[in-house]
Amino acid sequence: MSAVKKSIVVEQLRKVQMIELLSKEKRLDNRGLTDFRPITMETGIIEKANGSARVQVGNTQVIAGVKIEIGDPFPDTPDKGLLVVNTEVLPLASAYAEPGPPDEDAIELARVVDRGVRESHMIDLSKLALIPGKKVLAVFVDVNVLNTDGNLLDATSYATVASIATSKMPRFYVDENGQIKQSDEIISLPIDGIPVSVTMARIGDTLIVDPTSEEEAVMDARITLVLDEDGNLCAGQKGQPGTLTFDQVKLATNIAKVKAKEIREIIKGEIMKDARS
Repeated sequence: MSAVKKSIVVEQLRKVQMIELLSKEKRLDNRGLTDFRPITMETGIIEKANGSARVQVGNTQVIAGVKIEIGDPFPDTPDKGLLVVNTEVLPLASAYAEPGPPDEDAIELARVVDRGVRESHMIDLSKLALIPGKKVLAVFVDVNVLNTDGNLLDATSYATVASIATSKMPRFYVDENGQIKQSDEIISLPIDGIPVSVTMARIGDTLIVDPTSEEEAVMDARITLVLDEDGNLCAGQKGQPGTLTFDQVKLATNIAKVKAKEIREIIKGEIMKDARS
């Protein structure tokens, strides 16, 4: 039997074992179906960045840095600032990561996280316009994946949100001659709420929260939901070829609403700690 066939057989046996455990509402790491792994967070770790955060969800670890610069607005939003999220999975983070341009997974990761922050209106981009149609402030978020053990979507989202929420910058203004200047005053970004993403995987007929890489290897479908401060669903992403029934999507939404409140308190706790330091 070839190595590939052996790998497929082992994967299928592992999936059967997982489904049997899930039928008893158990998981390989003894968590409940809707339990997250331990989440740790630290902000202000990159001195030269406007904002930064390191987040660890279980063994998955990412670091995010924010850089705020003057730039040109997008043609379709001339009176709004910019938000750009980029992600990179470092070669040492996973046995499957390779040097070079971002692959499809890294591109999807950046787009989903970007969409969740943007659609929640976490940043009031209209307040970042300096000279509408000409110059605005651009918020660039660069995320590096240091280690991956499942659920990169949520870990990356939390690091992005925490780094944005704790960012500091000089106050920019336009003088009487139409020139952009900056003062010595240090201010925060115009933040309105903390969006939280919650990712779930379907294995067989069961939904589980915060899947590990081992669980992701055998999942049939994945869904990520982002909720704003008021508990409104503002973004979502479905992954993997498998389908989700209406009842499963409804269940996922109800789970996400509960978990988002719990995680938002963790993020806010770190933001308050950063503000006091």
